[in-house]
Amino acid sequence: MNGTPDPSHPTGAPADSVDLIVLGAGAGGMTAALVGALEGLRVVLIERTDCVGGTTATSSGTVWIPDNPHQRDLGVRDDAAAAMTYLDALVGDRADRWMREAFVAQGPRMVEYLEARSEVRFQAYPHHPDYRQELPGAATGGRPLEPLSFDGRLLGAHFRQLRWPIRELMLPGGLMVTRGEAARLLRGPASWDAVRLGATLAGRLLADRLRYRRGTRLVLGNALAARLYKGLLDHGVDILLEARVSQLLTSDDGAVCGVVVSHQGGKRTLRARRGVVLAGGGFPADQGWRERHLPSPTPRYTAACEACTGETIRLGLEAGAALGQPTGDNALWFPSSIATRRDGSTAVYPHIVLDRAKPGLIAVNAAGRRFVNEAASYHEFTRGMYAAHPDDPSIPALLVCDRRFLWKYGLGMVWPHSMALRRHIRGGYLLAGATLADLAQQAGIDPAGLARTVAAVNEYAATGKDPDFHKGESLYDRNNGDSAHQPNPCLGPIATPPFYAVRVYPTPLATSLGLRTDADARVLGGDGRPIAGLYACGADMHSPFGGEYPGAGAQLGPAMTFGYVAARHAANIDLAR
Repeated sequence: MNGTPDPSHPTGAPADSVDLIVLGAGAGGMTAALVGALEGLRVVLIERTDCVGGTTATSSGTVWIPDNPHQRDLGVRDDAAAAMTYLDALVGDRADRWMREAFVAQGPRMVEYLEARSEVRFQAYPHHPDYRQELPGAATGGRPLEPLSFDGRLLGAHFRQLRWPIRELMLPGGLMVTRGEAARLLRGPASWDAVRLGATLAGRLLADRLRYRRGTRLVLGNALAARLYKGLLDHGVDILLEARVSQLLTSDDGAVCGVVVSHQGGKRTLRARRGVVLAGGGFPADQGWRERHLPSPTPRYTAACEACTGETIRLGLEAGAALGQPTGDNALWFPSSIATRRDGSTAVYPHIVLDRAKPGLIAVNAAGRRFVNEAASYHEFTRGMYAAHPDDPSIPALLVCDRRFLWKYGLGMVWPHSMALRRHIRGGYLLAGATLADLAQQAGIDPAGLARTVAAVNEYAATGKDPDFHKGESLYDRNNGDSAHQPNPCLGPIATPPFYAVRVYPTPLATSLGLRTDADARVLGGDGRPIAGLYACGADMHSPFGGEYPGAGAQLGPAMTFGYVAARHAANIDLAR
């Protein structure tokens, strides 16, 4: 089935009738397509953009899977019961319990299946705590899985069809590094380990740039997307890029049996004997959907793939599907800073773990007051912005620090040890003031309020106790702080001028409101019954966690798990095996 590589269609023209059609080439969709092919189905994957990977390719690539096989290497056994205790406490009645039961049961099987039969490989993060450590059943590590690095050269001519990472998260020249590698490099020339690692990575990058536009040593979400893509190519999945589905076809009895797709200037009908999987990534990139379903003020930006506009959810609704029960905010959130790149495009930088939890940074609103624990998960931090906004405008919020912090840890798109602050200041991204009052004036916030807040935090830094928001008290907080800083790895003074700040905004990394499904990933109609031949996974599926965020990788974990479940069900495989 494989043909000559073509940017618009990597694997040749598909037949008019196939077994399984998958819409969307993120982790969920590629998993469904790969598992379908491994089960002997003839599969077509249809992607709107000119590359594969979706939001997955720009993400950390972390996959949250309780009771996964790699936990056993850490000495953890029988994690399923603890995970259900944790999810029950976190989710409650905000989502159907059978969905999280299915996730906990099938997630480990998905990992074992892909690692045994494809290029997909993971390793456990041993010290990556779940986000809500105060809840029973929360784990201190092991549930998040990291994709192993991948050599992009193995994709051959198809490497150019892999979506790039976020540019601002790459080192100069297009070099990718993991969070652990970044920490090693920041030790500087005094560390032989940092020098050796830097030399190794630089040598590989120089060799790559003789042939490629960026480095081919792939990590994080780019590695996960590349591994899945390699599996699709190896197992004969037909891939249509820059293709758009305008309609789901249904039979006389209401079963979904194919699609109408526009591709390369023409429109054609593709029939699917086993069904269609919706995996289009939800609607974080569509302003109309955001205005209808997300809280006010409506987010203007997202770090998600630009094709995540709700089109596949709309196709499901037109076929009789029903949305899940809306939750308070219907999204999974990042606080992000925004800048205009030199080419005029917009950079959306998610503030995940590199700065907010470090000692010497605070988040303040227009009154100059703190409103949240800055070290909380990105999801809960952004929720804190919305919760505080009605009383004191907190959207955007300001992340404030001093010169020592900026030099040591960086701030958003400003890298640690950066000597090039002028362009960030001139572009309006980085605010700078010789005094706190100067900074407040530039930012348009209350200077007296900021002065009082900084004075209080400086006292807290000396004692190591934050009576207002308890920053640094949880294991999750401390894991993202600076372990070398005492007495609290997340609390430090803001005292050395000049002072700096960036504005952060709520940005949906994904949406949690999607099509209601059963435990087999079958889409349910308004009557609560499955629509034959129609499946959903990823953000097209209503969140099995009801919009809650249990830990790192809690978007990709369910996406891949239910992509696996959907394909196995379509292939008539007993899911108990």
